Amino acid sequence: MEVQKSLGIYLRKETATVVCLGKEDGGSRVPEAFSVSIEDKEEKSIQGLINLIAQTCSERRIQFSETAVALDCSMYMQHNVHSEFTDLKQISQTVRFDIEEVLATDATDKAIAFTINSTGEEGSTLTAFTAKKELLTDIIAALQSNKMDPVTIEPDVNCLGRYISIRLDGSEQGYPLFAILSKHNAYYISGITGADKSGALSTRACLLGKNRNRTEFLHREIPITIAFSEAEEKISRVRVYDAADSLDYENLSEGLTIKAEKVNLLEEAGIEPQTAEACEDAVSFASAYGAAVAYSDKGLIIDFRDDFMSYQGKKKRFQKAMRYLSVSVTVLLIALGVYLQMQLFQQNTNLSKANKRFGDEYATVMMGQSLPKKENPVKKLGRELVRVRSLKSGRSSATGEKSTSTKLTLILAAFNKCAAQIDLRIANISITSHTITVDGTTSSRKNTLQLRKAIEKNNLKIQKDSLELKGGRDSFRITIQATS
Repeated sequence: MEVQKSLGIYLRKETATVVCLGKEDGGSRVPEAFSVSIEDKEEKSIQGLINLIAQTCSERRIQFSETAVALDCSMYMQHNVHSEFTDLKQISQTVRFDIEEVLATDATDKAIAFTINSTGEEGSTLTAFTAKKELLTDIIAALQSNKMDPVTIEPDVNCLGRYISIRLDGSEQGYPLFAILSKHNAYYISGITGADKSGALSTRACLLGKNRNRTEFLHREIPITIAFSEAEEKISRVRVYDAADSLDYENLSEGLTIKAEKVNLLEEAGIEPQTAEACEDAVSFASAYGAAVAYSDKGLIIDFRDDFMSYQGKKKRFQKAMRYLSVSVTVLLIALGVYLQMQLFQQNTNLSKANKRFGDEYATVMMGQSLPKKENPVKKLGRELVRVRSLKSGRSSATGEKSTSTKLTLILAAFNKCAAQIDLRIANISITSHTITVDGTTSSRKNTLQLRKAIEKNNLKIQKDSLELKGGRDSFRITIQATS
């Protein structure tokens, strides 16, 4: 099922080639491809050429979601530039000054696009492209007036290199140098292999005269291109395409130190020849195709619009809206989290206050006994209430309660006998139905032992006790059996 179509336009001053690229579940296809020209028209302008493209798309009922442009090499200049920096941001901020040094003139009227070829301790080597801002303004305005605001405007040599890296097999060892001759231009592209198709390509483009001997031209230009290529040592062969089909390949191979072989830009790429029948030539088709596939491929995009009249179409607006939305949602979630944390903190505060109040009330009704750690205090209070009601109604014996009361009286009597002599201080007395626990201190261990003897003289049985010296006094806890 088709999900998206993009329009690639290879644009020259008086001619243009258009490729409509459809994306499907199984890959991509080319439903429409054609070329238009205003060479025989009275109005020879960019606006007239774009209007003709829009008219033809309307007649062919071509629908698409976005447009990308490949700019012919006659409409831009290519430069080899050295930058002192290796960071992309720093290079972007200073590349205009580096280009002005190369041009020896002011570059304020130029739009700049570049790619980094290599970096090292001395900086970076760049391939930079410059185009006149006035020309780009005319192109963008003409396309926008026909509702075809271009997402990217790239050099045609980069779009052609993208087509080759995607569609042609480069699985053999070594880097092939592609020498592509159209009816008007010559392109040299290297750095493409089957193992690595995502890196920067080494590219070069120049104009080609109509009456020039193309075999002699390549004899001279190919060695120069190889000498200046970043992949010079890896280039093992030259793959050549000639739109005019006028090359003598045997003569060409004899004049070069590496093998030269013919390449078919359509058939080897899996493109049916009839697909490009309406196009000027296979090179223009490949350039337009490379422009159309820019955003669906992971290859490098060299875009003049990054420097001049940045694209503000629906995709950019959508991405910008999504960024704002994500920030807003993040802030909202943080605010919601803070609010919920405050609510939780308030609930915990109220619960802590309720627990403290309940603990005090529980200790009162349970005669000083602290809250149990594991048992539910509400259930325990319920059991105590049932027991008290049973005693009052006569359904339960009160012998245990009488015994506890009697023994508490004996304990207090024992305390009174020796309290003054041993400096007795009682901190807490806890009473249950089975035991009486006394916490307190005396002035010394000897006095604590005297207290134990006084308790035992009153026929009270000490179940367990614990003694500890603390703060200059002898601290004790004595547990006495409350029932007989």
